[in-house]
Amino acid sequence: MAAHEGGTRYGRRAVLALGGLLAASCALPSAPADTAARDVRRLLDRRAAALLTRDRAAFLGVLAPGAQGLRSTQGEEFDHLAGVPLKDWAYRLTGIDRTGGTTVTARVELRHRIDRYDAVPAVSARRVDLVREDGQWYVTGDRPGRSGAQELWQQGPVTVARGRRSVVLGTGHSAERLRRIAEAADSAADAVARTWTRESTLKTVLLVPSSLTAMGALLGEPAAGYRGIAAVTTGAGDRGRRTSADRVIVNPEAYDVLGAVGRQVVLTHETTHVATRTDTTAATPMWLSEGFADWVAYRDSDRTPAQIAPELQRTVRREGPPAALPADEDFRFAGDADRLAGAYEGGWLACRMIVERKDVATLLEFYRTVGGHPQRDGAVEAALQRHLGTTPEEFTARWRTYVRDALG
Repeated sequence: MAAHEGGTRYGRRAVLALGGLLAASCALPSAPADTAARDVRRLLDRRAAALLTRDRAAFLGVLAPGAQGLRSTQGEEFDHLAGVPLKDWAYRLTGIDRTGGTTVTARVELRHRIDRYDAVPAVSARRVDLVREDGQWYVTGDRPGRSGAQELWQQGPVTVARGRRSVVLGTGHSAERLRRIAEAADSAADAVARTWTRESTLKTVLLVPSSLTAMGALLGEPAAGYRGIAAVTTGAGDRGRRTSADRVIVNPEAYDVLGAVGRQVVLTHETTHVATRTDTTAATPMWLSEGFADWVAYRDSDRTPAQIAPELQRTVRREGPPAALPADEDFRFAGDADRLAGAYEGGWLACRMIVERKDVATLLEFYRTVGGHPQRDGAVEAALQRHLGTTPEEFTARWRTYVRDALG
């Protein structure tokens, strides 16, 4: 009994002592909350607002006072954007990495829209370095994300030319030259809208850097891979919606050597990619997306298959028709130029065959059905069965015969 009572008394003392410690701990000051994300987000919001209102002092005011090189660079970029008709400019904070006691790197999406032309923002990844001094955060660096791609306004003052359906932003080019490109882009959009009718209000934004090297910098890729490529289109979509606005990037060196017809074909091809963005998915093979864009571009042309597909014709006459439709890897810009040209031509002839054997409506529905499939496997098979009543093997055999008859 005594032992039991002693144990009870000991337990009471422990509870009382613990209660005293808890009371004491409640009286201690709590650790300050980490407000870095909130403070950085507010800083980036101020920076975005300053750019939209053209407040140069406020835009530069978020930079570290001693970062003179950064101030000079950022001031130039601010000035280069003076003529660009921006509707929106915002930074979306996606994460913060602690790099030191008072320094962080913010992972940011820069999101901007061109007024009257972009339905959704163009999105690019950035890394923004910041330091905390005297209770205030300041920007010490602003660089591209993993892709390493530049923005056009980082390459020089931006000149703007507006068309009916297009706006062209260029560096190192006269306003007159950009205006001519805008006129061709307008005609391209008209042609695409006549075919892809769900995009009757189609508008495009084109970027014209000063050189091939500058084009590579915009894409974050080696420029050599785009030599001879007159234009490319960037953008993103997911499950039937655009997630980043398209940009048609023109290679001025390759574009200049084309005649008027060639330039129109190039811009119509790229504009087709803009129009079909939400229907072109991971399920869509390259032969279909590129072949369809070429089919739209050449739809009103009076050129013969031999004139449009010279590389594939040489292959057919030398070796016979290809054994299979072009694979995705055949469309690599950095690969063999003849193989690349032949891949485009083969895709074009496949789309042309569908129209000749069926009609335009069938090609359009075939394209949308493939893109609407949940995955690559089975996408073409299902669309072929639904719209053409055939199998991939039968379709390939018919395409080989079609290619031979058209180019042999």
